Amino acid sequence: MTASSRPRMIDALPFWLSLGMVPLALIAARFGGWWFVLMPVYAWYLMTVLDSVLGLNEENPDTETPEAQLFWYRAITILWFPMQAAMIFGGIWWATRGGMTGWESLGLFFGIGVASGTIGIVYAHELLHQKNPVERWLGDLLLASTLYSHFRTEHLLVHHSWVATPRDAVSARYNEGFFRFFLRVLVDCPTSAWQAEAKRLARAKRSVFDRRNPFWRYAALQLGMLALALALGGWWGLGLFLWQAFVAIWQLELTNYVEHYGLTRKHLGDGRYEHVLPRHSWNSSHTATNWLLINLQRHSDHHYKPDRRFPLLQTYSAEEAPQLPMGYPAMTFLAMVPPLWRRRMNPRVRAWRRQFYPEIEDWKPYNRGDLPMPRNAL
Repeated sequence: MTASSRPRMIDALPFWLSLGMVPLALIAARFGGWWFVLMPVYAWYLMTVLDSVLGLNEENPDTETPEAQLFWYRAITILWFPMQAAMIFGGIWWATRGGMTGWESLGLFFGIGVASGTIGIVYAHELLHQKNPVERWLGDLLLASTLYSHFRTEHLLVHHSWVATPRDAVSARYNEGFFRFFLRVLVDCPTSAWQAEAKRLARAKRSVFDRRNPFWRYAALQLGMLALALALGGWWGLGLFLWQAFVAIWQLELTNYVEHYGLTRKHLGDGRYEHVLPRHSWNSSHTATNWLLINLQRHSDHHYKPDRRFPLLQTYSAEEAPQLPMGYPAMTFLAMVPPLWRRRMNPRVRAWRRQFYPEIEDWKPYNRGDLPMPRNAL
């Protein structure tokens, strides 16, 4: 190890906090009982407490940093899939061979679902944005392990193009409660992703059944995961796999709900919208939760510069982007109680409107999400 690489490794170590979930899963599997609670406590509550101690990190790294100097940051996202696979499938093997009671198994796989949703899908999100084929495959494997492979297409082809508009299902509308949002995206997103791929293939004069349609890969990977769970643990093992996948998806969509709640791009007429700006995502500079979530909370910059790797993401002041009062784990807890969420967030949305769009007097079409869309929306 050279002297120049050592500081980079040290700087990257806080982003390896996700590794703390692995020994906690082993403890929960070994001792059963309520030990599984350690996993959500670590990911949600301990990180929130650390946020209150460490405060905000508003330093911005040099965006011209060579990629070679980002190795130790990227390494954790590359190493995570085998560790998550070991937790899921090793847990199925252990739980279905008399190592745990039924409710202990459900508790363990709730904790594993927290890991695969809070960590795994966040890492998949980082990986699927990269050009490196190995990273993209690892992203696909992580998504397949939660049965949410279509997220790749929906995120890249739909969400980033239509964020903060009615066309984007995962941009939560003003006053929309999480449970209504959750049911809507579970129905709308797979269909939207399929339509996006169909239109992409049609532009290339190819059939939707062409082998280039990634839905074939999505199906094969997901079926492989299901078959492995069934082979290792029978129907109970398959049920545990499905349970952790549901918990992971719930975690993802809670985060999606928080990221853009109530924010809308200005409609320019004829189904056109202004360019995506930092103001169209909720920003959070809370230190510990950004370590755990590899700077996902610097979401304003991610949408402004989607190809920027997570160590280089910038944060913004309140003059440029709306700020969350707490990190994602605490905000997703609020989102599960819609009256508390609205009490905390609706005044912030109204303040955002006054700050950035004082000229818009009628927000009803934006609230309802019924603004016109172009015919070729994708």
